[in-house]
Amino acid sequence: MKENMVSIFLPRGRKNEENFVIVSVNGRSWKIMKGVEVQVPDYVAEVLENAQMMADTARRYVDRMAN
Repeated sequence: MKENMVSIFLPRGRKNEENFVIVSVNGRSWKIMKGVEVQVPDYVAEVLENAQMMADTARRYVDRMAN
């Protein structure tokens, strides 16, 4: 089965952060480097998008509770 590939770019993190992200879906894992454009299956990109949305939601919640 051919996977639909998409390009993604993950920005580099802070100096003390890892320069990659590991994503696992259904027993398969990808080590995705930060700071370079890479091709990944569309469902891996979706996992990363969902993780970013949840991090943004958590950040807004913490900000709201702090004020």
